[in-house]
Amino acid sequence: MSDRHLSDLPDWGYLLREYYELYRFLSSGGSDRIRGHQRAVREAISRVTKSNAEVRFDSPAQKPVTAHLRRALDEGKLERTAPLIRSLEAVQDHLVWQYGYEKVPRGLEKTYAYAEICGPNGPVLTDQVILGLVLFAPGCTYPAHAHNGISESYICLSGAVSENHQGVYAPGSMIFNPPHHMHRITVSKTEPALLTYAWTGLPEVLTSQKMVFSRQRK
Repeated sequence: MSDRHLSDLPDWGYLLREYYELYRFLSSGGSDRIRGHQRAVREAISRVTKSNAEVRFDSPAQKPVTAHLRRALDEGKLERTAPLIRSLEAVQDHLVWQYGYEKVPRGLEKTYAYAEICGPNGPVLTDQVILGLVLFAPGCTYPAHAHNGISESYICLSGAVSENHQGVYAPGSMIFNPPHHMHRITVSKTEPALLTYAWTGLPEVLTSQKMVFSRQRK
């Protein structure tokens, strides 16, 4: 498919609008840092929209875990995040599910994958923000890692997860990970979990960010 722009593809514009609204109305829980991150995400989305960003499609790709996607989307329709779920359904045939790691830990290749929505790798091309989805199979453990120079938030769309065994995050809740924060995710054993994520940082950092595990030294 030839390259297009957001104005040519209303479904992608609607999807970005739903992301904007999600980061506008979700509570910051009284945290100045989280509120600042939410504002940064919204401002970046506004810049992407106003620039009429290019949209470039690669060949769609699936992974074993995407066998759980239909269940995750159906469950998400019952939650407060349903408007975003419906917008995702409109574009799901274009998603490129991938691992992002040169060496995937044993077992994770069947229980995890992510798909970028907006960022340096597209489909919506930008260096202002990275938005995407992470899909986990029931019982998945996502190993501890950190992101250098990146502020990250997860919003749970369906299922339930725990981070660092310090709380349970159900649909409509946000996890905030500041730069260099080590985090490990575990997933309910009965249902898949679908999370959306946003990365903010300097454009050169977003463009060069590598998907690698970063473990603490013993």
